[in-house]
Amino acid sequence: MVSGEEVFDAYGVLRKALLAERTACGYWEGELASSALATATAVSALAIAGAETCGGTAGRGYLGDARGGAGLPDSHPHAGLIAAGIGWLAEQQNADGGWGDAPGARSNIACTMLVRAAYRLAGVAERYADQDGRAAAYVERCGGLRGLRQRYGRDKTFAVPILTNAALAGMVAWAEVDPLPFELAALPQGWFRFLRLPVVSYAIPALVAIGLVRHVQCAPRNPLLRLVRGIVRPRVLRVLDAMQPASGGFLEATPLTSFVVMSLAASGCVGHPVVQRGLAFLRASVRRDGSWPIDTNLAAWVTTLSVNALAVVDREPAGERWLDWLLSCQHQRPHPYTGAAPGGWGWSDLSGAVPDADDTAGALVALAHAAQVCVGEKRRQVEAAAAAGMRWLLDLQNADGGWPTFCRGWGKLPFDRSGTDLTAHALRALAAWQTLWGANGSNAWGSTVARSAAAAARGFAFLRRAQQPDGAWLPLWFGNEWHPEEANPVYGTARVLLAYEAWNRLHLEEARRGLAWLVRSQTEEGGWGGGAADARPSVEETALAVEALAAAAVRACRQGDEAVLSTAVLTRALERGTEWLLRAVATQKYRDASPIGLYFAKLWYYERLYPLIFATAALGRVLLWQDGLARARAVSHPLPTTGAVNLAALSTPGKGTDLGDCTSGERPAA
Repeated sequence: MVSGEEVFDAYGVLRKALLAERTACGYWEGELASSALATATAVSALAIAGAETCGGTAGRGYLGDARGGAGLPDSHPHAGLIAAGIGWLAEQQNADGGWGDAPGARSNIACTMLVRAAYRLAGVAERYADQDGRAAAYVERCGGLRGLRQRYGRDKTFAVPILTNAALAGMVAWAEVDPLPFELAALPQGWFRFLRLPVVSYAIPALVAIGLVRHVQCAPRNPLLRLVRGIVRPRVLRVLDAMQPASGGFLEATPLTSFVVMSLAASGCVGHPVVQRGLAFLRASVRRDGSWPIDTNLAAWVTTLSVNALAVVDREPAGERWLDWLLSCQHQRPHPYTGAAPGGWGWSDLSGAVPDADDTAGALVALAHAAQVCVGEKRRQVEAAAAAGMRWLLDLQNADGGWPTFCRGWGKLPFDRSGTDLTAHALRALAAWQTLWGANGSNAWGSTVARSAAAAARGFAFLRRAQQPDGAWLPLWFGNEWHPEEANPVYGTARVLLAYEAWNRLHLEEARRGLAWLVRSQTEEGGWGGGAADARPSVEETALAVEALAAAAVRACRQGDEAVLSTAVLTRALERGTEWLLRAVATQKYRDASPIGLYFAKLWYYERLYPLIFATAALGRVLLWQDGLARARAVSHPLPTTGAVNLAALSTPGKGTDLGDCTSGERPAA
C-alpha cells in the first residue's frame, strides 16, 4: 500500500518544480518540442521566398545547384537560417530512414516527404544523398503518394499542402496536387460553414495561398473559371491580409505560415505584405539550434492547466499574478480569423491565437478557483469575464450536443466536429460556475445557470452516444502514436470521467463502463499508455488515468457509493498507478515528455510541462483520497486546514468518509 508520506513528499517535489516554471509575470509559458516537420516547411518557405526576391523563376530559380549539391548561393537572403535548419534536420533522421514530427517520434510519410522537399529546395539533396536515398525507400514502403492520401482521407487540409511543397521542389507533377477553390474565400465569412470546403475552418489561409499557386502553376482549362479567379484574386488576398495576425504567424503555427509564404511567393506575390510578415515571423521564431517548434507557445493553455492542477488542494494556487494576465488574454473583439464573437480564450496571449472551446473551458475553470478567494472589485471583474466566457462557450455548442474546437456547425471534416475531450472540458467549466453561482443564491446569473443545465444535459447525451463499445472515449486533439488508429483513449476516457465526476454522475452506466475500461487498460507495470495492457506507459497518460480514478474514489468515499466501481478493483488500480508515478518522481522521469499532442491533420508534438502538470494534478487528487485536505494544504501553508480522508475507508465495504470541504463545495447533482 502506498504511504501518505511518500505521496505527500512527491507532491511537494512536483508542486515546487511547477511553481518554479512560472515566468516573472506569474504565468506559465512552457516549451513545445522542436519539430522536423515545422523546420522542413520553414526551410522550404525561406528558400523559395529568398530566391523569388533575388529574381528566380517560380518552380525553378530557388532550387539552387541541387544536382551538384552546392546549396544556395551566399547572396540568398536566408542562407544562414536555411543551412542551420538543414543541419538540424540531418541529425534527426530515424533508423528506418524516415523522420518523425518531433525528436523521438515515430517516422511518418508526411514529415519525411517534407524533409526531402526541403533538401531539394535548399540545394543539398546530393550532399545528403545517403539520407535522401533511405528516406525515398521509407516513403516507398509507406505507399508513396497513395499512402500519403490514405493517411488523410478526404480531408485536404494537410495532404494538399504537402503535395504542393513537393511540387515546388520538383518531386511530383502539379497534376498530382488537387486544386483548391480559393475563390470561395471571397464570399462572406459567415457562409464558409455551408460551402462544404475541403479544408477545416482554421485552414482558410492555406486554401487561398495553395489554391492560388496551384492555379498559377497549372491553370485550369475552363476559361470562365480562369476569368473568375483572375477577378477575385485581389479580394482573396485582402481576406488573407485581414486574417493575418500582427505577429505574421497564422495560428502562431510554423507549418501553416510556411505553406502560405511558399505558395504566395511562388505565385509571384513575394513582395506582398502577407509574405513579408510571414517571413518576419519565421525569422523571429527560429531557435538557436536552427529548428522551429510547431507553434510559438501554449502559454494560456499551460497556465490554466497549471493553476487547475495546483487548485486540487490549494485554494490560492500560485498567487494572483497569473489572474490579471489570464484576464488580459480574453478576446474582447470579434476575431478576424474565424469570426468568433468576443468572450473566448485562445491557447496563447500572442496575436496569432484564436479563441477555442478547450482553452476557454480551461480559463473558466481557473477563474472559478480564483473567484472563491477574490473579493470586492476583483471578484466582480472575474465574474464579468466568466459570464462573457460562459456565453461564448454556450453559443459554441453544436446541435448534436457536443462542443467543436473553433466554429459551431462546420462538422464536415474530423477536426471541425464535436469532440469528447472538448465537450468534457466544457462541461467541467459549466459545473464550476454552476456550483459558484448556485451556492451564492444570487439571481444575477440565473439565466446562465439555467442555460448551463440544459446545455449539460445535451452534452452528456452526446458523450453517451460517443462512447466506444468497449467503454472508452476517443478524444479529438490528443493521440498516441502506438495506438492502431493513433487515437488516445486514455486521455479521452480520463477527461470525460472528470466531467461525470464534476456533475456527480459517476453512478451512471456509461461512467461505470468508462472506469472499468480505464482499469482494464492499465499496463503490467502499473502505468498507462496507448490503451492496451502491453502499451508503453507515459507520465502524461498515467497521470491522467490516476487523476480520474482518484476523483472517482474520493466521490465514492464521500457518498459511500460502491456502485461507482468495485471498491477493491478501483483501489488496487489506483495504488499501482500511484506507485508508478512515485517512481517517476523519484527518478525524475516526470521531466520526460511524450509526443501525445496531436495537432491538426495528424501532426505530433509534445509540451515540456505536460508530464509535470498532469502528475501534479494526479498526486493532488491522491492526497485527497488518502489523507484529505488537511495534509495536502500543509504544502501551501498558511492556508486553513480541514477534515481528513482515510485510505482504509475505500477498502471497507459500505463505509464512506465525509470529506467535509475537501472538495471545492458541493457539485451539481444529476
